[in-house]
Amino acid sequence: MKISKIYIFLIGITLSFALIIPISAQNRFDVGDDKYTPSMGQSGKDVIWIPTGNDLVSSMLKIAEVTPKDLVYDLGAGDGKIAIAAAKEFGANAIGIEFNPDMAALAQRNANRAGVGNKVKIINGDIFVEDFSKATVVTLYLLPHLNIKLRPIILNMKPGTRIASHAFNMGDWEPDKEIDSSMARGYFWVVPAKVEGNWALTGIEPQSKVVLNLAQRYQKIGGVLTIGNTSQSILNAQISGDKLSFGYIDRNQQFHTAIVKVNGSELIGHNKGENSDNEIVGKRF
Repeated sequence: MKISKIYIFLIGITLSFALIIPISAQNRFDVGDDKYTPSMGQSGKDVIWIPTGNDLVSSMLKIAEVTPKDLVYDLGAGDGKIAIAAAKEFGANAIGIEFNPDMAALAQRNANRAGVGNKVKIINGDIFVEDFSKATVVTLYLLPHLNIKLRPIILNMKPGTRIASHAFNMGDWEPDKEIDSSMARGYFWVVPAKVEGNWALTGIEPQSKVVLNLAQRYQKIGGVLTIGNTSQSILNAQISGDKLSFGYIDRNQQFHTAIVKVNGSELIGHNKGENSDNEIVGKRF
């Protein structure tokens, strides 16, 4: 049986509407309102506007383990999609920073329409001027050179702050994890505590002076433990946020694991051996 070109055309139109309707409903916060409608690819201060897809938004917030206890800052908030999802899907409080005043106002209206206006605040401002140091989670979809420019600010945030970026990394600060979704890729980091330098430790060998010397490059660390007059490289050294751990061999050839919390110039935690579990304290000098 032959099918006319007109019939094929009508089928194509029907399928197009079938596809467009659910996509529009799913991305209802992307299309603007009667006061302002953004255009895909429109210019901003340093970037163009391309909203993050819904799948990746959820993946970024999930990998950051967002909870109602978190304060999420979205840098370059656009229409508010990520801030709204953080509040609506994960119960967090969220603040978006958006340079375009019309877009910022739209994002706040979107949050109000989504029923999370009490948990979402959109600031019309510059991400390099506004203070986001209280964030426990930071999300961003910027360009590589902007990520690099932000990197020193982020590395000075509280250890344990979680960072999720759509598409672009942080240069030679390697991500802790990569995020894959159906349409895009993201990256995830945990801000590490600054531990490089010398630490005097107690709880390792009561009769000996113990010094831990640490070298650090972002979340990668290594070092040397000196007990009395004997030095050794530490083993399995890791840092995640403010949690530091490393292994060493004592004078009786027993393996120990030190697990400590970093609090500025202090370390406190436990030194676990085969038959021991002692408190360990460190002071930077």
